[in-house]
Amino acid sequence: MTKRKSKGAYMISAVAEMYGVHPQTLRLYEREGLLKPSRTEGNTRLYTDEDLQRLEFILSLARDLGVNISGMAIILQMRERMEEMQRQIQEFVQYIQQEVLTRATAATDASKGAIVPVRRQVPAPVVGAKKK
Repeated sequence: MTKRKSKGAYMISAVAEMYGVHPQTLRLYEREGLLKPSRTEGNTRLYTDEDLQRLEFILSLARDLGVNISGMAIILQMRERMEEMQRQIQEFVQYIQQEVLTRATAATDASKGAIVPVRRQVPAPVVGAKKK
């Protein structure tokens, strides 16, 4: 598979040539919902770098693993769900870190959050203790 170095949008013929597939294959992937290239006002398909990354993954599934179109759809859907769950986990971890930091800061200042001021007791000296 060819690696891209520039940013931009690619027409279907250029993408087909870059990856050694027939344009009808790309149209089939679009019909099946595996790819979603943008369109110009003249209805020309334009593939972005993100579309090409997805196409590389699809082609690796087909060529290297022999996965059929139905299997690709399931794998892509599961991959999207996993990415969403990973994003949610990262947000949750950031929330927990912030909450721990906030509570630790509040715990160092006894006057914050306390209804009644907390006074620290100093241990009283023991009466009758002998000094050496």
